[in-house]
Amino acid sequence: MITRIFDVRDISEDYAQLNEKLAEAAEILAAGGTVAFPTETVYGLGANALDETAVAKIYEAKGRPSDNPLIVHIASEDQLDGIVREVPEKARAVMAACWPGPVSIIMKKDPRVPDRVTAGLDTVAIRMPENPEARVLLSRCGCPVAAPSANLSGKPSPTRPEHVLHDLEGRVDGIVLGRNCDVGIESTVLDLSTEPPVILRPGIVTAEDLNALIGEVRVASNSAKNESVPKAPGMKYTHYAPEAPLILYRGTGDTLWQMIRDRAESELAAGRRVGLMLSSEHLNAALETFGNSPDCRIHDLGSIREPKQAAQLIFDILRSLDREGVDLILGETFEEAGVGFSVMNRLTKAATEVIEIGD
Repeated sequence: MITRIFDVRDISEDYAQLNEKLAEAAEILAAGGTVAFPTETVYGLGANALDETAVAKIYEAKGRPSDNPLIVHIASEDQLDGIVREVPEKARAVMAACWPGPVSIIMKKDPRVPDRVTAGLDTVAIRMPENPEARVLLSRCGCPVAAPSANLSGKPSPTRPEHVLHDLEGRVDGIVLGRNCDVGIESTVLDLSTEPPVILRPGIVTAEDLNALIGEVRVASNSAKNESVPKAPGMKYTHYAPEAPLILYRGTGDTLWQMIRDRAESELAAGRRVGLMLSSEHLNAALETFGNSPDCRIHDLGSIREPKQAAQLIFDILRSLDREGVDLILGETFEEAGVGFSVMNRLTKAATEVIEIGD
């Protein structure tokens, strides 16, 4: 397949130019093709959500299991008519506060939405992204767009245009090369088809944020492996995994760094290439110990006190370590509160093992 490339990186703030440059990409979507495009969370792979044949191409391109539902992206709230049966009051409150933005809302679906989009469920997840390239493309194509992340299924999500080219060039009809993603992890998925509402996938908009907005919000467990069909993406199958095993160390203080350091020294002595994913607080110690080793790759996740930085960086670092050909990745964890909870949701899904250590 020949993939059309639409490079708008130099005009991502100019809506008039974007409208012109993305006209053909919008036509591809309207005609039943597949187009990868940036959002503020991660890059998505889109197709007309009301065209079952087009939606099937997403699953084929990604190698995605057919019982993994998709999120429908819209340009305006007017498009909800024909996608959902009704809009609950709590949904209107979340839309007013969080749209456009990184929150997907699950509601009861309209029969016109193909079962292929929802994996046969009677609910559908909807999102209105705020990224300029996404907003222009969605407005121009004139149809709601079903779009999971634009990566091969199970691999780290794409947050830079080169990630999408690596995974999907030659597998999809078009790729929009836009800005790097600001958020870096997928949207919060909030199920408003049930009471009390449930966060099925945590994101940058946290449970604390939504509690303050609409009252009690529960958080689902990290996994839905026992469910035949998950209600949201990222619940049932292995996700975000790098090529090399990822081992996380959960702990604090000097003991944490000592455990990671000792394991890295042992692996390097055995002739293995090691990747380190560390907070800024441990970066200097790592550079002093391993900075001169050609077989140790050190990456900064940002401050342990600022998990939003880690959210931005996780998937790019995992992909970088794949390119660098490491045999093993060692990393540390974040406190599971606020955005840190969402960061750990992604890291634990990517990890082979989590080792608990004391102080």
